[in-house]
Amino acid sequence: MGVVTITDNQFEAEVLQASEPVLVYFWAPWCGPCRLMAPIVDKVADAYSDRLKVIKMEVDPNPETVKLCKVEGVPALRLFQAGEVRDSSEGAITKQKVEEFLAPHLPT
Repeated sequence: MGVVTITDNQFEAEVLQASEPVLVYFWAPWCGPCRLMAPIVDKVADAYSDRLKVIKMEVDPNPETVKLCKVEGVPALRLFQAGEVRDSSEGAITKQKVEEFLAPHLPT
């Protein structure tokens, strides 16, 4: 399925009501480290598409979700399960670190 881009209006339906785990990637076009993270997020979305939904949200046009998820810097990751944040990460990380971040939360 790949990465799905959403807005504040879609957050509840796409993330909070999702039956599967959801990784939300917060980014901004002016953020250099976000440009490094984008291809990693795309690869993770493809690799884990059978057990994880990956959502991309630009921070500036979506202040409600940014506040709700307590995003203080970008790039940021929030992992949701059953409508709750199970784990979070701020700052650029490698693909291996993203996989380590996800591993405890995903069905094998």
